[in-house]
Amino acid sequence: MARLGLETDIVDQDVYARSVSHLRAAGVRLPTFAELANPSRISPEIIKALSGLEPDAPDPLNLFRVHWYNTEDRRGLASVPGYIELPSALTGVEARIVVLLGRRFPLIVAHKVLAAYGCLVPRLVTGQFDPEHHRAVWPSTGNYCRGGVAISRILECHGVAVLPEGMSRERFNWLEAWVKDPADIIRTFGTESNVKEIYDKCAELDATEENIIFNQFCEFGNHLVHYLCTGRAAEHVFQTLQAKDPSLRLAAFVSATGSAGTIGAGDYLKDRLGARIVAMEALECPTMLENGFGEHNIQGIGDKHIPYIHNVMNTDLVAGVSDRATDGLFMLFNTEAGRDYLVNRRGLDPELVSLLNGLGYSGICNTLGAIKTAKTLGLGPQDVIATVATDSAALYETERHEFLANRYGGHFDTIHAAEAFGEHLSGASTADVLELDTAMRRRIFNLGYFTWVEQQGVSVEDFVARRDQAFWTGLRSKLDAWDEMIVAFNAETGLG
Repeated sequence: MARLGLETDIVDQDVYARSVSHLRAAGVRLPTFAELANPSRISPEIIKALSGLEPDAPDPLNLFRVHWYNTEDRRGLASVPGYIELPSALTGVEARIVVLLGRRFPLIVAHKVLAAYGCLVPRLVTGQFDPEHHRAVWPSTGNYCRGGVAISRILECHGVAVLPEGMSRERFNWLEAWVKDPADIIRTFGTESNVKEIYDKCAELDATEENIIFNQFCEFGNHLVHYLCTGRAAEHVFQTLQAKDPSLRLAAFVSATGSAGTIGAGDYLKDRLGARIVAMEALECPTMLENGFGEHNIQGIGDKHIPYIHNVMNTDLVAGVSDRATDGLFMLFNTEAGRDYLVNRRGLDPELVSLLNGLGYSGICNTLGAIKTAKTLGLGPQDVIATVATDSAALYETERHEFLANRYGGHFDTIHAAEAFGEHLSGASTADVLELDTAMRRRIFNLGYFTWVEQQGVSVEDFVARRDQAFWTGLRSKLDAWDEMIVAFNAETGLG
């Protein structure tokens, strides 16, 4: 239970008391998960105080911006989560594809800061994490560990990032500016596909008592915070569209699995609106599609394993996208020649084109997955597909320059733009899409055995329990329990 972040009682009263004292001195009031899911619940006093605060400042008040409802400048509170709707002229399908924008989050300009908060706070209010003694270790392929370091710094505790050495330079630049010590950035071998090497390093660190590993791949706080907050945000966007056209239905939610936190929003949307859940992965490493392996550059969707918190038996489709496609469309969306082609040759609205830089690699992957889903299921104009862009192009500028030099000889022109559009958008097909029946779900589920039972020491009984949907529905009461504990904790600090 402790390892998976599922405790709902105070485990150690002494640690709890020290945490209360520590956060009182640091002036930290913790937002509840209900407030982050619906920021209209945040007190007017806090909203007013936020208006003059830089959204990336390591200030405790910025915890109240860790939600989907920030305005484009990330300073104000929007009535509807930030999103863009992609027109048929771009996607080539009649279905309405909407992309929630993770770049509106504070501190790291990516929505993984929400996952970090969802993993750490339950440990804090249950007396399992001592901010004066423990080191918070954040293993990821980039955004989650940045979110964890940001939350750690706000709580004035020691945060450590563990990530592959081959991730984008921008991630490391950010970390170097935020950690206490350069040694708090631990570089493991490889790139996006080398998740096991991250696990191995964490196993080594876990041998030291002061290190607390917040493994996003098996921390159910990650699943639950996205179930509630990201699920509700996508529902709100859909309801905003439906208010104008009552004939609309939410046909699907698409998400790269990564740590399988974000895809938890699909469970919420299936429960509430009957949406199908589509899991994305890279074709260069087709783990769910083919029990395969390999390496790719769609940063943000680690693979070669099935995350423990992925509700596989509730997933409806799996789709694969090549990093050739995400690389090519990244150039199309983020070069002058590409944007000019989209406006002048494809007739897209210049304002819409200017917003496409809100899609990082995984956001482009998710968009392509939505297109594949629409074509596979034969969806029409009354169907809405929701997905997310975890981060934006801002995190991959060095990657773009390297790609430009290595593939295009330093020059991306109109012909290159037309080729990228034709191959990856107009030419998007229903290949590499698998509609799951019970047997296929069970096959994918069983792949997780080798990571979690054989390598990570989870009991077979606990592993198998996740096949039953009752296990997942039973988790959701923990959100209310944690919120009650957060309220009580804030009262103890005197900051509630």
